[in-house]
Amino acid sequence: TGISHFCAAASYSLGGFKRLIKEAAFRQELLFAAVALILLLAVGATLVELMIAVVLFLIVFAIEALNTAIEEVIDRISPEISSVGKHAKDLGSFAVLCMLTACGIFMLFTIGKHLMFG
Repeated sequence: TGISHFCAAASYSLGGFKRLIKEAAFRQELLFAAVALILLLAVGATLVELMIAVVLFLIVFAIEALNTAIEEVIDRISPEISSVGKHAKDLGSFAVLCMLTACGIFMLFTIGKHLMFG
């Protein structure tokens, strides 16, 4: 309990980040987030718009982490090709796609608004 629990949890989170950074998809999502935030700054996005973008990208990262966890568990408990394993992986991938689409829509709308209306 207390500070030792916090430190343990932080080390688990760091371990999760170290594992996730090995995924090409996560590295691409990090790059997308960085470019998107730079573009938002360049067009003069408001603080609220920047915060929304940050929250959306944090959700992308969280869903990517869960998707990677699903893939690891499926590969561990069912290394052979199975329709159930494939469906689980496909569903995780779809969740990531939905969130990336939400980010893309927000980015297009926000950047477009600032370019059109200053």
